[in-house]
Amino acid sequence: MSSIILMFLVRFLQVNNSQQNILIILNWNIGKSLPFVFQLLRVQSPEGTARVEVLDSDVTAHLFERIYEALNLNSFAFTLHKDRQRKEEITSSKSRQLRDCGLCHGDMIYLNPVNGAVLFEQSSTSSETHRKPLSESSRPVQSSEPGPSTSKVTLPIPPPPPGAPEEDEVDLQLYKVSGLIERQRDEKLCRHNLNGKCVHCTPLEPWDEEYLKEHNIKHMSFHSYLRKITSKNFVSLEELSCKIKPGCREHPAWPRGICSKCQPGAVTLMRQPYRHTDNVLFEHANLVERFLSYWRATGHQRLAWLYGQYESHPDVPLGIRARVAAIYEPPQSSSRDCIALETDPREELVQQIAQRLGLRRVGWIFTDLVPLDVSKGTVKHIRGVDTHFLSAQECITAGHYQNLHPSACRHAASGYFGSKFVTVCVSGDSSEQVHLEGYQVSGQCGALVRDRVLLPTRDAPDLAYVRDSSEHQYVPDVYYKERDEYGNEVGVSAKRLPVAYLLVDVPCGVAVGGPPTFGATATFPPANRPLQQHLQTLQALHRHIAASDSFLEAMSDLHVLLYLASNEALALGMESLAPLLDAVRLRDGDAAEAWRALPSAATLLHLAAADTGHVPAPLLLAEGVRAEGGRAVWTCAVCTFHNPPAAASCDMCAMPRSDAL
Repeated sequence: MSSIILMFLVRFLQVNNSQQNILIILNWNIGKSLPFVFQLLRVQSPEGTARVEVLDSDVTAHLFERIYEALNLNSFAFTLHKDRQRKEEITSSKSRQLRDCGLCHGDMIYLNPVNGAVLFEQSSTSSETHRKPLSESSRPVQSSEPGPSTSKVTLPIPPPPPGAPEEDEVDLQLYKVSGLIERQRDEKLCRHNLNGKCVHCTPLEPWDEEYLKEHNIKHMSFHSYLRKITSKNFVSLEELSCKIKPGCREHPAWPRGICSKCQPGAVTLMRQPYRHTDNVLFEHANLVERFLSYWRATGHQRLAWLYGQYESHPDVPLGIRARVAAIYEPPQSSSRDCIALETDPREELVQQIAQRLGLRRVGWIFTDLVPLDVSKGTVKHIRGVDTHFLSAQECITAGHYQNLHPSACRHAASGYFGSKFVTVCVSGDSSEQVHLEGYQVSGQCGALVRDRVLLPTRDAPDLAYVRDSSEHQYVPDVYYKERDEYGNEVGVSAKRLPVAYLLVDVPCGVAVGGPPTFGATATFPPANRPLQQHLQTLQALHRHIAASDSFLEAMSDLHVLLYLASNEALALGMESLAPLLDAVRLRDGDAAEAWRALPSAATLLHLAAADTGHVPAPLLLAEGVRAEGGRAVWTCAVCTFHNPPAAASCDMCAMPRSDAL
């Protein structure tokens, strides 16, 4: 009984920091057998060393609380170890006692913050303050599942240098987001109030490996990678170069001479841990079905550009998603096994229309489909782990397109680093169904393609060949790492390079719900298809307008807008199309109807209606043409004179009636 009273007095004086009275009580009980031992432990932290008073019968969770109070910490986001090497950790527990951890009087324990958390109060001028976790007032409401933070916290990002290229809007938005992954308070492990934080509920950094692995995220986002490498130091990003540095005057030009100053270093290929685009989202399934209709009609492969915009991806910390709104097929000649692009005279016009609609080219898509059973609609499973995901030629093409669409970055010395441009392959999956797979190639692959180092191989599509040095070009040594028969990681010459080292996976999907940019029920034929049933004509335009629910819905299609601007009957310039493009972008039906009444638009629509032989009565009356008995007049194919419906020959040129137009 006396030992229980003595323990109560020690605990009371311990809370009130009465060390002298505790020592008096202990001296008074010398020689008596006590159920506990008073201990004085030293705690070494980044801010210095402190002492805490505990009993060996205390649980380890009480030790965490004593250290929190003694050091006046901001949160419980710290760990304790018995050694400097952090091998023997002291975990917070409500059942395990200090005597079970092997702690003795006078021992030193080591405190370390978790995920770079700032535990001590600092002045507002300190640069570390900006990397402190969100304050309690700025933290969003915690959800039941951990997820990326969406709080708009201004972070210490360097301003872009003068004359730097303009960054994308999504990049500017992500610079302002903290990116911390909020976690809910754990009722079993957290022993603090609702306003506190501990090691079990403190926010995680966006590059946390365990979180990414748990949520099946294979690569961290590029902005998470930026936060990781710039968390302590400012880093200037440099792209790989395989070319000889120009301007060296110490020797003759290559191939007569080279030195260590101008010679590019050897390249060791590494798997890229991040990706610039984390997801590809098609606004509706009809986009892909419309693209695949050419393959279904001919059996030939097809290639197209993806038009859309970049936006933040809510499922990946600081992620970026490419949202695809339209697919445009450039002029090309294709067969069952190959595709060859041709010069596109309307490429600039397509770019102008897309820019007016708020869209841009975000990637490219191609098919590699071989029918297996036409009755069942199955296709052969060609690509996979046992064969290849992308061939060397496709990787080189993807690297070329990514180099044509670089991404502006304020951390890069050149103003550009990497690319958000994506590659989508349509092929058969393991269940022999049509499947979409998205990819990007690494920055190292883009540099090798830019400097003309990589070549495709004939016999093995999964291997690329590194060009040999010649009198016209010096090629540095290229290596990649693999494990030998003993499990050691060794460098291997990459004369024949597995392209798997160059790939970054990008998941693809189709949006569910939400209004699309363009209509999902478009029936107008896509451009540049050399098929009789896929030709863009005035008749097809009239049928498309008649089948649509509204005029705005009929005009909400990239191929219709391109045909209005480039048809041979009456091409409308960008100035004439500007009001219609704005109406489509803003989804304004009244503005679209107002544009329909303009003389240029009314004339083109009248020609489309007359081409089908079904001219609407309002258009006929506006042109001074009357319908007899409710039946439409017919147009002469020779002189275009409008004749009464009962006439068998033209009243103007006497040619027999023909309904060809």
